[in-house]
Amino acid sequence: MLQNPHDDNGSWWSRPGGPREVLQVALPLIVTTAFWSLQWFIDRVFLMHYSTDAIAAALPAGMLQWTLVCFPMGVASYVTTFVAQYYGAQRPQRIGLAVAQGIRFGWVMTPLLLLAIPFAPMLTEWSAATEKVHQLQVEYFQYLTLGAGAVVLSNAMSSFYTGRGKTRIVMLVNVGGTLVNLILDYLLIFGEFGFPEMGIKGAAIATTVANWFNVVAFYLLMHRKEDRETYALTSGNRFDRTLMWRLLRFGAPSALPMLIEAGAITILVMAVGSIGVIEAAATSMAFNINAVAFVPVYGLGIAVSALVGQHLGADRDDLAARATRTSLAFAAIYTAVFGLLYVAAGDWFLLPFRTEENLEEFNQVRDVAVILLRFVAAYCLFDAVQVIFVGALRGAGDTRFVLYVTTLVSGGSVAIGALGQTFWGWRLYGWWWVMTGWIFSLAIIYTLRFSQGKWRSMRVIEPEVTADEDLLENEVVAGQMDA
Repeated sequence: MLQNPHDDNGSWWSRPGGPREVLQVALPLIVTTAFWSLQWFIDRVFLMHYSTDAIAAALPAGMLQWTLVCFPMGVASYVTTFVAQYYGAQRPQRIGLAVAQGIRFGWVMTPLLLLAIPFAPMLTEWSAATEKVHQLQVEYFQYLTLGAGAVVLSNAMSSFYTGRGKTRIVMLVNVGGTLVNLILDYLLIFGEFGFPEMGIKGAAIATTVANWFNVVAFYLLMHRKEDRETYALTSGNRFDRTLMWRLLRFGAPSALPMLIEAGAITILVMAVGSIGVIEAAATSMAFNINAVAFVPVYGLGIAVSALVGQHLGADRDDLAARATRTSLAFAAIYTAVFGLLYVAAGDWFLLPFRTEENLEEFNQVRDVAVILLRFVAAYCLFDAVQVIFVGALRGAGDTRFVLYVTTLVSGGSVAIGALGQTFWGWRLYGWWWVMTGWIFSLAIIYTLRFSQGKWRSMRVIEPEVTADEDLLENEVVAGQMDA
């Protein structure tokens, strides 16, 4: 279980909430998300080498599919907070029940997400500069959506490990899925080793297969005898109306900001895509290069949620605050380095996209992308700040505040950008100025909210169990051990 929360001895490095504890939980998640960013980066490089139209289509269609899946995924992944707080409160028998609710939610959402496939032509109609790009967007969205349910399920399953700080298992599963994706990317995009040449459709199929690979891997791992008995993964595998309601009550406000933010970014990306192919391709490149810095920080944000949940479950809000500050220091140093590199060596990041077959088009895209990387350099540190503090607030259960802020700031930013494009002639750089101001605002607001400290008294798990419930849990454990 947790390190003794009352043992606050040790050096700056080894004390609870210090660098060692943070890195033990965060490093596997950082590696996991680094592989995600590597996957997306190589995927876009392959598509750029395949055709400029393909890479121009990938970002808007991919963002639209992400918007579709991020709300149910956010609810399912909020199981992490329940697992973390039960773990910190030393109530392991409730963990299996919490995970079961997340998995059931994922299976309900899987067929519902597939209903979006026939609407792909309508949903992407206004986001492409040419009809060819539009057709590629439709293909990419439809085949990606076949794996949408797997994303929800794998997030619920991984919460069983992330909430307890066992993030190395999550890392290994996701690294395996990423390798499956990259291998299939190469085979299916270009038609190598006897596989059909499928272009952007092949990239989407590769991602879908990798998503379902993760589900199968987590399923097999969660059937290990020790985990089934200790955390009631078998006896707790049932529908619990009260706990499902608590998951929806706290998970929905946590997931809605993801939906709103993803929807707002999708509108921004589609608006840029309607300006022209060069602008869309340059934005796609800049976003994917930014993923090198942003996505690992997102992994650190997941770790912050787990650590804050664990320490609050043990009634140690001081250690939760310390873990957050430690994580913020790591994130700030990491993104500051990348910000400097984006300014000083932006061309270097674009070299993998270079293709001799379309050199003239590449040079046009590169000239725009170099400028966009300067925007990324300006906001990436602020992006890290808001990711860390949002992770901490979600780990405590302060999800309604995150929802309100995201709705106001994201909605306002998109409205300003749309007005600017419609009435004042803003084009590509106008939208990027909007995004930069958007991220600055979020960072400032979440910093103030965390400093205010209301999150310290919040919990998402039910109050301490009664003596009868405690006795029942102990009898369940004893019966399993006797069996």
